[in-house]
Order: sequence, then C-alpha cells, then structure tokens
Amino acid sequence: MKIGRFAALALALIGSTAHAQLPASAKREAWLVAGLQQPAQIIVDRWGISHIYAGSVRDAFFLQGYNAARDRLWQIDLWRKRGLGRLSASFGPAYVAQDRAARLLLYRGDMAREWASYAPGAKDAVTAWVEGVNAYVAEVRAGAKPLPIEFRLTASQPETWRPDDIPHIRSHTLVGNVTSEVARAQVVCAGGVAADRLRRKIEPTSHKLVVPDGLNPCDVPADVLNDYILGTEQVSFAALAGRRTAALDPRAQLAERIDSTSGEGSNNWTISGSRTATGRPILANDPHRAVGVPSLRYIVHMEAPGLSIEGAGEPALPGVSLGHNADVAFGLTIFPIDQEDLYVYETNGDAYRYKDGWEPMKVVRETIEVKGEAPREVELRYTRHGPVLKIEPAKHRAFALRTVWNEPGAEGYFQSSRLWRAKSWADFEGGRDAWGTPPLNLVYADRSGVIGWSAAGLTPVRPNWDGLMPVPGDGRYEWAGFLPGAELPWIKNPAKGWFATANAMNLPKGYPDEQRKVSFEWSDPSRITRIEEVLAAEPKATIRQSMALQTDTVSAESRRLRALLRADMGQTPPAQPGSNLARAIELLEAWNGDERTDSVPAAIYEVWVSGYLGKGAAAMYAPQAARDLIGQGSLDAVISFLESGEAGPRRKLLLLATVGAAVQELEQRLGPDMSTWTWGRLHRVEFQNPAGVLADRETAAGMAVGPVAVPGSASTPRAATYRPELFTQVAGASVRMVLDVGQWDNSTVVNTPGQSGDPANRHYRDLFAPWAAGEYVPLRYTRPAVEAAAETVLDLTPRR
Repeated sequence: MKIGRFAALALALIGSTAHAQLPASAKREAWLVAGLQQPAQIIVDRWGISHIYAGSVRDAFFLQGYNAARDRLWQIDLWRKRGLGRLSASFGPAYVAQDRAARLLLYRGDMAREWASYAPGAKDAVTAWVEGVNAYVAEVRAGAKPLPIEFRLTASQPETWRPDDIPHIRSHTLVGNVTSEVARAQVVCAGGVAADRLRRKIEPTSHKLVVPDGLNPCDVPADVLNDYILGTEQVSFAALAGRRTAALDPRAQLAERIDSTSGEGSNNWTISGSRTATGRPILANDPHRAVGVPSLRYIVHMEAPGLSIEGAGEPALPGVSLGHNADVAFGLTIFPIDQEDLYVYETNGDAYRYKDGWEPMKVVRETIEVKGEAPREVELRYTRHGPVLKIEPAKHRAFALRTVWNEPGAEGYFQSSRLWRAKSWADFEGGRDAWGTPPLNLVYADRSGVIGWSAAGLTPVRPNWDGLMPVPGDGRYEWAGFLPGAELPWIKNPAKGWFATANAMNLPKGYPDEQRKVSFEWSDPSRITRIEEVLAAEPKATIRQSMALQTDTVSAESRRLRALLRADMGQTPPAQPGSNLARAIELLEAWNGDERTDSVPAAIYEVWVSGYLGKGAAAMYAPQAARDLIGQGSLDAVISFLESGEAGPRRKLLLLATVGAAVQELEQRLGPDMSTWTWGRLHRVEFQNPAGVLADRETAAGMAVGPVAVPGSASTPRAATYRPELFTQVAGASVRMVLDVGQWDNSTVVNTPGQSGDPANRHYRDLFAPWAAGEYVPLRYTRPAVEAAAETVLDLTPRR
C-alpha cells in the first residue's frame, strides 16, 4: 500500500479524535506495532474498557489479541499452557500429572471439519487474534514491553501461539454431567436408588431413576475421575512455593468439584419494548462463574468496516460471547444439557469388549517438556467413546469419557462468532442451530422490537437410557447423533412480554423430555422465582430496575424452609423461652428473606442450611452407608423431600436440632450477643492472585483485592456462592451487563475486579468496589460517547 493511502486512512481513523473534545486528562500515546496492516486506534475509557477502531476486520481481531495481551498476558498465557498441557515446561516437574491429564482431554478430531463448524471467517479471526498476541509477546520478550509480575515470580516466559491451539483446548468449558453420574453410582451402590433423592433432585419429578441394564454401580471406583478433575482444574502454585497440600480423599475431591461447579450459572432476561418505559427492549445478563483476579471475563468494543461488536468474552478468545452489534443484543446462561457419559468396559489387556469382539484401545504417546529436567514420555489411551480415565487391570475393567468436547465445533463459546453479525431472529436461529458448548439459554433482542429465547448446545440422542448413571461400553448404549437445534425449546415474542432464565428447569409444558432426554438435572428455582416475580410486577421496566434485579438479595428458597418452621413449631414452644435458639427460630419465621449484610436472620439461615440441614437430613433419612456420600446434598432436593409427606413427624426434630447446631456455631464464631450476628460479618469476598503465594508479604498484599462484606448467597439473584467453612464468596457474577437495545450508549456494565491483569494498574481493582456495592459504569458505543470518556488514546501505526 502506498504511503498516501496510509495517510488518508490515518486521517479517517485518528483525525476525528484529534479534533474531538477529549477530556483534558486524556493521554495520547503513539505506538509502532509489527504485524498491524493499517493505522488504527485503541481508546481506553476511564473504566479500563478498550474500544478498538481498525481499518479492516483482520486488524480489529489482530488488535484484540494484541490488546488482550497488553492487559491480560499472564492470564491468557496460563490459559493456553494449562489447556495444552504445557505447565511443566514453564514451572517444572510438579505439573507433569496435570499436563498429562490436560492432554488426555484435548480435541483430536479433524481440523478441517473443526474450522468449518464455525462462522465464515472464524479461522481468519483466530489467526489474526493469535498474530496480535504473538506481536505483543515478541515485544515483551525483547524488553520493549513490561513482563508481568507473575512471570517474574514463576521465573517463566510467555510462549507464542498457533491458531490451532485455541480449538484444540476444550477443558476450560463447562459441560456436564459425568461428576454427578459417578456420585450417583456411589450413592446407589451404598444405599439404593432412593438414597440419591437427598443428593440431587431429578426434574421433571415424574422421571424415575433406573440403574441401566448391565451396570453394577459398585464397579465404579471413587477415584475414576481423578484425571478428569486434574485436567480441568485451575493451576495452583502452592508446590512452587514449597507448600504441601494434603491429598483429598477421592470422594471428598468429587464432592468439592460438584460443589464448586454448582455455583457456576447465570441470570439473563429479555424484555419487550411493550413492557419498558422507553418502548425499546432491554436485555440483561450476569454470567456466574468463579470470581477472582484477574477477572474471568474481559469487556471490549471492536469497530471495523464489516464488524461492530461490544460486550464481554473470555480473554483468550476472539470476539465477544455476550453483548451486541449495531442491531442485535444477545446473552447467555447455562442450560444444563447432559453432554457427558461415563462408559464402563470389560477389558483384556489393552483391548475392551465391544459387541461380539474385542477392540484395541488407541494409544497416543506424547513428550512432556519439563523445566530443569529430562522430558517425560506419557501414554494416553482412547476407546471409540473417548479418553480412558482409569484402568483396573486386576479387575479387567476400564472407564472412558464420552463428551461433546470431541465433536467438531465444540470450542467453548466460539459459536458466538455466528452472532457477531446477526441482524435478525433468523440469524439468531442459525447461531442456535450450530451451538456446541457450553450448553446455553440464549436470549435475544433487536432494534425492530423482536425478543426471544432458545436453548442451544450439542444434545446427544440417547435412545435407550437417560444419561443419569454410567453405562456399559459394550455397544448397548450409543449416542444416535444429536438433536436438531429447532427441537430444543425456544420462544419468540412471548405473550407476557419478557422471558428470563437462571439455569432452573424451564422446559415448556408438554415438552417431550422423556423422549428427547435433554436434561434431568437443573439448578434450584430460587433465583428464577425471584426474577420472575419482580419482572411480572413491573409493566414499564427501566435499565435501573434491571440493574437492581441483578443485585437483588432476596432468597425465594428461604421462604420454603420458613414455611416448614412455622408449620412444625406452631404454638408449641420449640425451646427454652428467651434462649438464643428460641429467638433464632422467631427471627427466621418473621424474616422477609432479604440477605442484606446487616441481617441477623440471614446469617442464622445460611449457617443452618450450609452446615447442618443437609447432613442432618441424610443422618435421619438415608441408609448409614450412604450418608457420607450424600454429604450436605442439594438444598433444593433436601427441601423438596422435607416438603413431601415422606419426611413424617421426625421433620420437626430435624429442624429443631439443626437450627440449634447453627446457633451453637454462631455463638462460638461471633459471641453470645445475637444482635451482632450479621451476615456481613461472615460473608465476605477477597480475591487472592494465585501467584501471590510466591511473593513476599507486601507484594502478595498488593496483588490481592478486598476483603469487603457482601450480601446475598447462591439462592439470590445476586448469586454470591461461598465456601461453607469460611463463608468467603468464590463464585458469582464476574460481569453484569444491562443493554438498552437500539440506544446502546444508555447501557451499563460492571466487571470485577477490573479490566487489567497488572496489579500496578489502577484498572486492576477499580471496578471491585462498584461491583461489590451493586453499582455500574456506562458502556459507551458511539464514537462521540467513547471519546468523551477517554482516558488513554493509543495511536497505532504499522511497524515497517
């Protein structure tokens, strides 16, 4: 390209800003960037959100990768190393087992089919994004850009990427339900089918659990998922810090994984203009995942000829997963399609029985680089169904995972590439039909006023079983393809004028789930119950009301237990009058369910249900051999059982004893004065940078964020899932977004704790306080609005 054309383009891209009324505090920086093809700009606003203006779609994705590395290099580099099984190369021999497990779960299918499964141009977007990351990595390795502190603490360096790296990695994506299958098999082995009702509720409730023909649940060992858990868990640096962590019992490890993923869901809703104050649709979304530092998600705005998108996505993926373009808004929550099965085989050496013969396992040999030591050679085994997770030679058994991860087009969230340029409901349906993982409730709204919802995701067809337990791998239980997207539930322009989802059972009345077997395991209905009652009560909704609803702290689930307390205690004094136990029951019965930080009954309730009610119910109603396996169980399952007639008169004794145990714990934790037992004294949030264990005390403190008291719990719309032992929040909304469809500058957003991954950057933690307080910042879209909020303008020129 001639210099004159570069100058003309530069004037078009940069000149407008040069003559705009930028804030007096805005800084301008000129950067030369190798690999950039045309002049471009990145405007970073006062909240750390980057707005990318490029001369071509290729450059937009190149700069997204370059900018992701600028803000989150350590995070995305670790994402890649963990996913590909390359931790040992940077951190040493303590990570060999985790690397092997991660490699076992890589996508190993046909790459031509894989790339063809996404939107046209998706491979070009990934290639450009990777080139942008590599351009920044080259600058860091050359000393031209700073090396993030975590690399210095771990004595490691960022690596370069290849485009195929991204679709090869599947293990960061939420899918289900193999962990529940194994837990269920263990409970059924110990206590029979009925014992599992306290561990997990099955919905629709008319569905009956049946042990698959040919399966002995007792054949499923407690540690069968060790490699699966190791290959999907986050990276810990305790070993590098010289800290020894006690090995968990396999059953405790499985329970911990199930508990941790149970808090990962989301809320979303879409409201028709007929029910808003402005006459325009509103779309709101707050995905719930593990919260920490840096944030799981990253907000970005990208503009180029042929591309205009804004929203939040995974820092290590091109584009956005939820947000909007000029015409359409889209959001997501988990719709828990059953996308996994555990297969149990009879084996003869490295062969497994299949139908009337024996099939050899496929053996893949790989070399794991190890920092400071010789490479390790490892073997990975696969059956026709998928990776072999465990072999028991003495028992002539093996176990393998079948998962949609192995299917083309199942890279997590990347089918959103089909929504970036959507202009209509038909385009939205096309994205729905191609969606792979994670399985989602997709919500939609457009400038013409159309709103709607559809479930989306690869849905295995299981002709002769329900997917709730492991099955023999001898050919009797095979997937028969996948359901067409249109056979998943959906609705366009609902008559009530809005639609909301929160991971709960939302199959429409009459949906043939017994035939299609989409899912039988759902989140509890507490969040959606509260969301629906608030939306139904507001005929003219506003952006501010949706913001308030995303941070609402009323637990609808608590009403059910308070009703049981009132029914069982009646006029009979439950305890010595004036005692803390009697006062606690009185407070619970009178409580409105709002889990504010200053609420005493909220503290009593949460200590009760998280530490005592479930275990007490298991001890009272489950066979002894199954009690430890059930643990606390699912609170929704426990409450549903107690609401049924099966609980009997012992229910009152259970409620009284378990509330009493909670009161005793609070007395020990917080002292005898009940008036001081506020929820905020227990329920706090603090983010520790995982690499902080390698730093000195002062540096580690500078990498941490918080603590601060927070309201709510997992059962409130403001999802604030905590660890029961410490009550520290570990999951919730990483991003909250409320979109004014068609007037995009009115939209609001908040990330936590900030957009940057650099502890020295103010955008590392500047959004933490607003997020914790339930506040938002503007999400600007039009060029004048973006310029008015500019903090830094990066004028980017190709390096020749």
